[in-house]
Amino acid sequence: MSEQKTDTSADADSGTVLARRRRLLIVVAAGAVLLSAGGIGAATMVKSPAERAASQGPPPADVLTAPVEHRVLEDSVVLRGTVQADQTSEITAVSGGGGDAVRAVVTRTPLREGATVRAGSVLVEISGRPLFALPGTLPAYRDLKPGARGADVAQLQRALDGLGHGSAADEEGVFGAGTKRALTAFYASRGYEPLPAGADGGAELTAAQRAVTQAERAWEDAPKGKEKTRAAEDLAAARAELAALAAADGPMLPAAEVAFLRGFPARVDRLRTRVGAETAAGAEFLTVSAGDLVVQGELGPEQHDLIRAGQHVEILSEATGATAEGTLATVSDEANQDDGGEGDGDGAGEGSGGGGGYRVLVKPVKRLPAELAGQDVRLTVTAGSSRGKVLIVPVAAISAGADGKTVVTVYGAGGQRRRTEVATGTEGDGFVAVRPLSGGRLRAGDRVIVGVAGREGEGAG
Repeated sequence: MSEQKTDTSADADSGTVLARRRRLLIVVAAGAVLLSAGGIGAATMVKSPAERAASQGPPPADVLTAPVEHRVLEDSVVLRGTVQADQTSEITAVSGGGGDAVRAVVTRTPLREGATVRAGSVLVEISGRPLFALPGTLPAYRDLKPGARGADVAQLQRALDGLGHGSAADEEGVFGAGTKRALTAFYASRGYEPLPAGADGGAELTAAQRAVTQAERAWEDAPKGKEKTRAAEDLAAARAELAALAAADGPMLPAAEVAFLRGFPARVDRLRTRVGAETAAGAEFLTVSAGDLVVQGELGPEQHDLIRAGQHVEILSEATGATAEGTLATVSDEANQDDGGEGDGDGAGEGSGGGGGYRVLVKPVKRLPAELAGQDVRLTVTAGSSRGKVLIVPVAAISAGADGKTVVTVYGAGGQRRRTEVATGTEGDGFVAVRPLSGGRLRAGDRVIVGVAGREGEGAG
């Protein structure tokens, strides 16, 4: 028993020694780590004067390059425009009312602002009389009555025929019996009766009819000879007068009851009246837009010399992303004198100065969708173009040497640089066409130096 206890005590002493050795080893290792870290930190903080100067200076310069391209070079001008109808008409009161009205009062407004106007629609009713919208390019400048002739009569005949009321019996441009029937039928289809062409209500025609009856009786009762001959002459004259009066009698289309618009459907842009309001001759009470959509824009003075009619235009709706192709139809030769006091200059070309702008009209190649009406759009006009594909470089790549030669510097593999003399051509959108001279080598894909970046005060030039 005593021997066993002695062995156990020896084992305990041995374990204690081992634990102490392990702790000592851990302490030594930790100390080594701390000394190593301190050495590393000291090494990073100790720098030579040259290293300190390098760390405080600017980074190494980077050469900026751009590729030589082979393509058609186009010069473009960008401006703003507004999509609107080809025709905007201010509808005014032409007279003080029709029929037996004693004053001109608005009695009906069937359309509201933004409403669609179709051919044959009633725009407004004044003193019980309608104002129709009909297709046509000639403005209504006179009352059209039976017997009238002219291009405006032909326009009326075409408009009525398009609404299903043909006047084929009449010669084109002649207000005859066929046009009378067509006009009467059109008014009836809209719930109205046309005004009579004669101011006397047909009294003169009735009198002429009686004169013919009397002349017929006188001819029948006249004996043969001179009296019979004279009676026949009187009858012929009475009949001729009756025919003339009959031709001039019938319905008419007053200028106050029609507005000719270039295209349909049209749209009511503004309504300035209401039922019960009195109207005076010349008062504007309705604005209607009609015809195909076009784009109205304005150039800045510095852009005017770059633009001419016939140039290609790209139309971009930034609101919807829709694009369309167009042609510059007209460019004003005179600056707009409006100082734009009510606006903020949105209609002017980008970059325009303080002077008056020049109005331009862009007609789309294909009809623009109706939802673009009233939108502000971006117009990009192709002001110039090379005849075919050419080598082009950024304008910043062109430099002039001490010898006066125009050159570009090609940046090759390994940083090698090669100066190539070139002749310049068409310029546009920041690029210029170039042609190597004196046997110089330049091809698409080569990279040319356009500037140096990375040093304070140095740019891409």
